[in-house]
This record gives sequence, C-alpha cells and structure tokens, in this order.
Amino acid sequence: MLSTGLPQGAVPKLERPGPLRDRVYEALLELITTRALQPGQHLVESELAGHLGVSRQPVREALQRLNTDGWVDLRPAQGAFVHEPTEEEADQLLTVRTLLEAEAARLAAANAGSAGIAVLQELCTEGEKAVAADDVDGAVAMNARFHAKIMDLAGNAVLAELAAQVDRRVRWYYTPIARQRGRQSWIEHRELIAAIADRDEQRATRLMRDHTEHTRRSYHEREES
Repeated sequence: MLSTGLPQGAVPKLERPGPLRDRVYEALLELITTRALQPGQHLVESELAGHLGVSRQPVREALQRLNTDGWVDLRPAQGAFVHEPTEEEADQLLTVRTLLEAEAARLAAANAGSAGIAVLQELCTEGEKAVAADDVDGAVAMNARFHAKIMDLAGNAVLAELAAQVDRRVRWYYTPIARQRGRQSWIEHRELIAAIADRDEQRATRLMRDHTEHTRRSYHEREES
C-alpha cells in the first residue's frame, strides 16, 4: 500500500480526450471531493503519478492548479497537502449555498412540470435506498443529483452557474455528515418535492432554507456526534 492510502478502487480512470494535466486535475479533485484523499493528507507527486499511471509533470501541474483553487496547500520544504477547511470557510460556503438553493426552490415551484417532479421523486427513492443500505457514497451522489435537478428546474442559467461553482465544495462538506443526516435529509427532500408539486413558492423557499441550515449546523456539530 502506498503512503497516500487510497482505498482500493477509489482512483478514477483517466479518460483519454483532453490535455493530460486537465484529466489529472479532475481525477485528483474527485479524490479530494469524495475524501478518498483526506483533509490534511500529504500528497506525494511520485505516488500519485503511480496511482494514476502518469508521469510526475502533469501531477505537479495539477497540484499547482489545485493550490490556486484552494483545494491543496503547498508548503515550502514540506510539499503538498489536502487543504483543511476552517469552520469559518465552511460556514461562509454553506451560507451562500442556502441563498442560492432557496431561490432555486422558489423558482422550481413556479416552473416545474410533472416530468421534472417525477425525476425528483425517483432521485429521492434512490437516495433513500442508499441510506437504508448505509451506502454513504451513493447517498452523497444522490443528494448532489437531487439538488442539481432542483437547480435545473429553476430554469435560471445564471443561478445554475453560480451554484455549480460551489457544488463540489458542498459535496466535500456534506460527505462527513451524510451518515449523520441520514434518513432525515430525505424526509426533508420529500417535503420539498410536495411544496414544488403544489407550486407553493413560499413553502418551498422556507423548506429549502431550513434544509440547508440543518446541513450547515450538522457540519459544525460533527465533532460532537
């Protein structure tokens, strides 16, 4: 086992199209987002290159870009480490997420048709199955897809673009509390679907605000659980 300690099967396969440095960047970002690479973990270029089946140069370039984007910290004479988010960073990000998602829920209630609502119900069912199976990765993925679908149903391209900028960080913060939130998160999702189906914009806004606030609070309380 290499010292990076990646779980078996965690390393994504690099797709062939596109510049190698971009594909390495995306692969490493996915490993960080899913916490296969943990906050504070030392990132050794040679070991990551071996995992990904590439030379050290694209890994070095990817780490530089990840540093610029705030995912990796480059420390003089020590090397690269996965960034450890502060409580303030998480709070600010999750607060912005609440603003974006509450507006998305309102717009979805105003605009969603029966087909879109059916997709939300299907995603909710899959999420509930993942929770029942204690499949944390599956629950996180379904949670992201559920919220992305609400953003899609909102029909506001600018709002969706802003949400996409924080989506991966939301997944990063949500992963360690997915089990803690568990079934309750999907109960809240069902209530959201009902408000959207009823075209109740005010209720959808309130429910989404409460839902995202529960996630924010759970993140801050995670050490105590």
